[in-house]
Amino acid sequence: MFKMKLKRIIRGFAIIVLLLAVSFAFFLQNNYIVPILMYHSVRPNSNAQDKLCLSPDTFDRQMRFLKQYHYNVISLEELGDLIRSGEKIPFKTVVLTFDDGYKDNYLYAFPVLKKYQLPATIFVIVNEVGRQYDDRLSWEEIGLMQKSGLITFGSHTVNHPWLPELKDEGILANEIFASKRILENNQRIPVNCFSYPGGRFNEKIKSLVQKAGYKLAVATSPGAKYSRDDLFLLKRIRVSPRDANLFTFFVKCSGYYGFAKEKAVK
Repeated sequence: MFKMKLKRIIRGFAIIVLLLAVSFAFFLQNNYIVPILMYHSVRPNSNAQDKLCLSPDTFDRQMRFLKQYHYNVISLEELGDLIRSGEKIPFKTVVLTFDDGYKDNYLYAFPVLKKYQLPATIFVIVNEVGRQYDDRLSWEEIGLMQKSGLITFGSHTVNHPWLPELKDEGILANEIFASKRILENNQRIPVNCFSYPGGRFNEKIKSLVQKAGYKLAVATSPGAKYSRDDLFLLKRIRVSPRDANLFTFFVKCSGYYGFAKEKAVK
């Protein structure tokens, strides 16, 4: 009698564990968001207080981590194609992006990306390309990076204004349309990706980006009310100096950091 009761208890416990495991797996599957990592500057002697700058050593360790632990690092356009097709995106998929087009992207980040053969998308501010301060990418450097097959370039507007604050619709449209045209004229290939300066947007701006012929656009943290599959409001995760700690970097690459952050903000 005791053995029969014990078997029933064990069987019941096993069923509960199985149901919990299935529920947890369902939760993971339905709340996984491909981490689109957002970088800016990578340079030596970076100031730890500058949230937009990493040292080359930190960047190298992060890229080595992705390679060593077999992350599926794909381009932003590849991610767009997967979302568009409705295909199931594998866990451990990661996308790398850079904003503003700093010259150090060519000097320090690009060699690391070549070393580990990892693709990335760089969003450039068109009117700052090759500017006199020599702190932004030149057209020659953009060409060399693009020819590598690892780097694609997208628009970060002509002048990097806060787009929702532009009252003149002609100026607003020019920031979006002209930046695409100028980049395409210099690269001789289509420019399909757009990055909202400061992550700032509204429905009018989003509509203009679509009309300009871009295939997708990235924001920063537009919020939980926006779909994770909206190709013109793709959510990104900022990488900062504190992510020199590879555990925090691992968390941001997990696919659940964005979900947890949105829930915490509510």
